[in-house]
Amino acid sequence: MSVNHPTKFLMFPWSFAAITVLILISVFEPKWASENWNWLALILIVPAAILENLKSGYSSITMMYAKILYTCLTFFIVGAGLGIWVYCNNYTEHHIAIPGYSFGLAGIIILIDLANIFSMLKAAKREGFFLGDD
Repeated sequence: MSVNHPTKFLMFPWSFAAITVLILISVFEPKWASENWNWLALILIVPAAILENLKSGYSSITMMYAKILYTCLTFFIVGAGLGIWVYCNNYTEHHIAIPGYSFGLAGIIILIDLANIFSMLKAAKREGFFLGDD
């Protein structure tokens, strides 16, 4: 009897990695990021969206827990970046120049993550992973 394990390719947190790289580039090289935002979207966001959608059809508990964990970490990174940006630009003399489109692109990835989580939960309910399902 063969057990269906998720591959390492599917377990990699594509959206978390894309948002982390996007925010790091926006913080350390804001001028380059503002001039090349369309390439950042093409190289980081589009592949992350496609690769995260591949996870939607895989309804293993390991995959779902990992997806929820990485989505929570993604929310944390975006929230921390937004909080630091607001604090530094409003309450200190040191300003951080994170362009607004970076948060827009991060918002798109978060929406994709949320859609994937809900589709995974729907698949889990269909497969009977939840207690009390008949």
